[in-house]
Amino acid sequence: MSRRAALALALLLLAAPAARAEDGRALPPPALDETAAAGEAEVAVLAGGCFWGVQGVFQHVDGVTAAVSGYAGGGADTAHYRLVGSGTTGHAEAVRVTFDPYRISYGRILQIFFAVAHDPTQLDRQGPDRGPQYRSAIFPQNDAQARIAAAYIAQLDAAHVFAAPIVTRIEPGKAFYPAEPYHQNYLARHPDEPYVAINDVPKIAALQRLFPARYRAQPVLVAASGS
Repeated sequence: MSRRAALALALLLLAAPAARAEDGRALPPPALDETAAAGEAEVAVLAGGCFWGVQGVFQHVDGVTAAVSGYAGGGADTAHYRLVGSGTTGHAEAVRVTFDPYRISYGRILQIFFAVAHDPTQLDRQGPDRGPQYRSAIFPQNDAQARIAAAYIAQLDAAHVFAAPIVTRIEPGKAFYPAEPYHQNYLARHPDEPYVAINDVPKIAALQRLFPARYRAQPVLVAASGS
């Protein structure tokens, strides 16, 4: 191949849109799910890289009543941003999603988590972020959630919907601690910040495209207290 042809090919490849986790992926719904029940709110705690993007996604999901950024996996004494960033606390950046199970089920929350919020095949990293604090993890709040999560991971792996195996960890019995107030509503407050614009804002577009019936334009924001 001539130098000119090689240069033309390189420019073509650079111009072509790359497949990215932020663009989302169409996934089948979970075969095993909970039975909808009105009246009581339910909580899901999920970790999928930087909590700004995960929180931002679920703030735009119809049926979600709150999405709070925080930490899960370690102790209360180390649930602080600077300590968690060391990667030695056992914590992952996580989001506590409170939802109405009559409007959206736990299984559907997981479907959005795997399809839009992050790439579950990346081990101890997510996009440009590296370390166990950015791991993909589910922190089930009860045995039923643990069963649904395990069954859905097995279902997706068996269907080979991802090019690599899912590495999401299921970590029961771990407490959630809200993050510092300046981390709350970060995507909503800073959509033009380069990191957010590149890594997180496209996830909102993917949510709208892949889950139009579950997308809401106005996000549900965390109150000023951040809890």
